[in-house]
Amino acid sequence: MKKAAVILLSIFLWIAAVLSLCVVVGVSSWFYLCSPVTSEEDAYSGKIKIPAGTSVRQVAQTLQDEKFIKSGMFLYLCARFNVFDRNSQFNLKSGTYSIKSSMSLREIYMLLQSGEQEYITVSIPEGLTKTKISQILEGSGVCTAQDFLLACKNQSLLDEFHVPGTSFEGYLFPDTYFFIPEMTGEEVLRTMVSNFFTKTSQIPSFIGLDPKTLHDTVILASVVEREYRIKEEAPLIASVFTNRLKHGIGLYSCATIEYIITEIQGLPHPERITYKDLKIDSPYNTYKWAGLPEGPISNPGVVALEASGAPAKTDYYFFVLTDPQKGKHTFSRTFDEHKAADNTDRVSK
Repeated sequence: MKKAAVILLSIFLWIAAVLSLCVVVGVSSWFYLCSPVTSEEDAYSGKIKIPAGTSVRQVAQTLQDEKFIKSGMFLYLCARFNVFDRNSQFNLKSGTYSIKSSMSLREIYMLLQSGEQEYITVSIPEGLTKTKISQILEGSGVCTAQDFLLACKNQSLLDEFHVPGTSFEGYLFPDTYFFIPEMTGEEVLRTMVSNFFTKTSQIPSFIGLDPKTLHDTVILASVVEREYRIKEEAPLIASVFTNRLKHGIGLYSCATIEYIITEIQGLPHPERITYKDLKIDSPYNTYKWAGLPEGPISNPGVVALEASGAPAKTDYYFFVLTDPQKGKHTFSRTFDEHKAADNTDRVSK
């Protein structure tokens, strides 16, 4: 009996030892797998993009491959059984997330279902062309310039938004945007164009405009945007152009020549416009042809849009910059008055 008791006690002790070892190994493994990959001092960071429809298992494996966690399977099991939040089912949210190797598994677990994505703040000034906007987007890491420019000329998108032009030039509303990294050109374009229609729906003179009339107003605004310097003069400049249009007189805008040179011909911005430039054969040349240019020459902001939708009522037909420091123009009714006001040696409006 004593021998049997000794054997049973030995078995019990062995089982207890094995169980204790398992507990120690389990607890050690838990803390190891949940701990950060590196210390804060040795941390590295990166961005993880999670497209809609991506599985938790795929994301976990990517995080392991990128060395942000120690085990993708362990993260998957934690998500599968709601280990870190027993009261809520794990809900993976798509987006782009900034992750550091010094983050614990629990921190990454909570981040992936928080929806707190990595955003890129991009400010688009008034008066830029689609090419310059595309360069800003690419330089900020939002999308490639080529992808954005292709979207700008996508006929299906133009038809969807009822834009009668050949591109979205003029409809890329200048504003501060919060994009996420590595978006498609179409996604970015939709955001900017939707913003354009939202903002113009708040301008009284734009309400109820048909696509063609709206497009003509945007073309005029794109020229006004490049010409005015101070807000108060934008409606006056719009009135000059409107008066010329009514009487079949050319707009004579140097900004349209600059557009031809930089956007159509792809040449550097000229230091000055020459008389040779004024003879360029292009439907955008407002020195050679009367009427509006073929399309917008910039992407105007609210000031130029409001001015072009409701120009001031004047009998002005000319304007010239007479105070460059303050950005003020002198407006004239006759060419003689205009010549008297123009004391510069450059081409004037």
